[in-house]
Amino acid sequence: MKHELLDLSPVMPVVVVDDADAAVGAARALLAGGIKVIELTLRTDVALAAIERVASAVPDIVVGAGTVTTAGQARQAADAGASFLVTPGCTERLLEAASSTGLPFLPGVSTVSEAMRLAEHGVSALKFFPAEPSGGVAYLKAIAGPLPSLRFCPTGGITPDNAPGYLALPTVACVGGSWLTPRDALSAKDFARIETLARKAAALR
Repeated sequence: MKHELLDLSPVMPVVVVDDADAAVGAARALLAGGIKVIELTLRTDVALAAIERVASAVPDIVVGAGTVTTAGQARQAADAGASFLVTPGCTERLLEAASSTGLPFLPGVSTVSEAMRLAEHGVSALKFFPAEPSGGVAYLKAIAGPLPSLRFCPTGGITPDNAPGYLALPTVACVGGSWLTPRDALSAKDFARIETLARKAAALR
């Protein structure tokens, strides 16, 4: 994945939507709050439609597809207009499929061997998932010595309280967080709240 994508915002919002209209409103609110990227996860039936809507209606935000777990999803997300792909883990088949789309992608890893294998394929920007259960800040500090050229976006258990600790690490480019778009705020279409949370997140670095 191109490192510039990881440098767009200190926090990459990880968003689960049940309403494509809410996705558009959330994207606009995030952008107004200073967040320039959004990861819409493929966990609901409307996710692909939401990606398509956001890509069309909010062209100034970089929209990606998250929770990509199959080759078919990688192709569908690319066809829907996603600008990048995020995976929770990475099999050989998924790596090949994601690469074939031509899109930047952020493959998930939780072990040194997984990170090394992807580095052998020329992938130097990775999602560290699930971050907190996998060792958190201490783990990333420990592997920075043998793997200094890799950059990470830790996701999973990241909060406004622990995010600064991750962002202080030289190998961490940004963190992934779901707290910017709470499910209740999305359901109520409380985009003012999302914009406020985005402003606070944008100020973390």
